[in-house]
Amino acid sequence: MKKILITGANSYIGTSFEKYAHEHYPDFEIDTVDMLDGTWKEKDFSSYDVVYHVAGIAHSDSGKISEEKAKLYYSVNTDLTVETAKKAKADGVKQFIFMSSAIVYGESAPIGKQKIITKDTPVSPANAYGDSKVQAEIGLHKLESDDFKVVILRPPMIYGKGSKGNYPILAKFAQKLPVFPYVKNERSMLYIDNLCEFVCLMIQNDEQGTFFPQNAEYSNTSELVKMIAAAHGKKICLPKGFGWCLKILSHVTPLVNKAFGSLSYEKNISEYPHKYQIVALNESVKETEK
Repeated sequence: MKKILITGANSYIGTSFEKYAHEHYPDFEIDTVDMLDGTWKEKDFSSYDVVYHVAGIAHSDSGKISEEKAKLYYSVNTDLTVETAKKAKADGVKQFIFMSSAIVYGESAPIGKQKIITKDTPVSPANAYGDSKVQAEIGLHKLESDDFKVVILRPPMIYGKGSKGNYPILAKFAQKLPVFPYVKNERSMLYIDNLCEFVCLMIQNDEQGTFFPQNAEYSNTSELVKMIAAAHGKKICLPKGFGWCLKILSHVTPLVNKAFGSLSYEKNISEYPHKYQIVALNESVKETEK
C-alpha cells in the first residue's frame, strides 16, 4: 500500500493520474489538496509516502512576457514547489515527485533545424517559465537525502483527451482544413496514459533522480495532423514546398517554430527497465479523439 498526496486540485495531470492509478494500481491510496487558498500549509502530510506535485502555472505566452507574469512564474513554479517540498520533508514524506518540463532546454529549433536532447545537454531556459522550472529543480536538489527522495520529470509535450496546449490547436486544424502543409520535423511527445504509468512506476520502485519520459515513437507535426483527421474519418492533403513560407512566418510569430520546429529527446535517455510506453502514437491519437 502506497499513500499518495497530489498537490494541485483539478489539474489535468493530477486528475488523469488519480483516475489511471485507481484503475491500474488499486493498492495506491490517493488524496488531493488545493494549493490556491493556502490551507495546504495546515494539512498534515505525515501519513503520506509520496507527494506528487503538479501545481504550477503553465506556459501560455507566445512572446515577451510582463514583469508581473514573470514574478508569478517564480512565485508558483519555484517558490511554491520548494515550500511544499520543505513541508513534505519536515512531515516525514519519503518521496517527492516534481513535474518539470523539456522547456528547461529552451525553445524548439527553427524550421529545418534539429534539436536533440541527450543526457549531457545542459539546461538553457529561454524565458522566465523555463527558468522557474530550473530554479525549482535546484531548490529540490538541496533538500534531497537518503530519507527524502526527489524525482524530477522533464516530459515533452503532454497530450490526451481534455488536454490543453498545442495538441488541441492542431486537432482543430485537422478537423477543419482539407489541406495542411508538410514540414519535415521531429518532436518528442508523451501521451497522458504513458506518463501516468511512468509515475506509478516511480512510486512503486521508490525512485529518485531526473527522468525524461516520452512516447516510444517520435512525431511529425504534419503526420500528426493527418492521424487526427483520420481518427475523425477525414482525409487531409499534405503538400510539400511550403517550408520557405513558414520560415518567413516564423520571424513574425514564434508560434510557427513552436508547432513546426524540432525538439526531441534521444531515445536512450528515456529508457526504463519496466515498460511504461503502453500506448503507441497512432492508438493514442485515436483514444484522444474518440
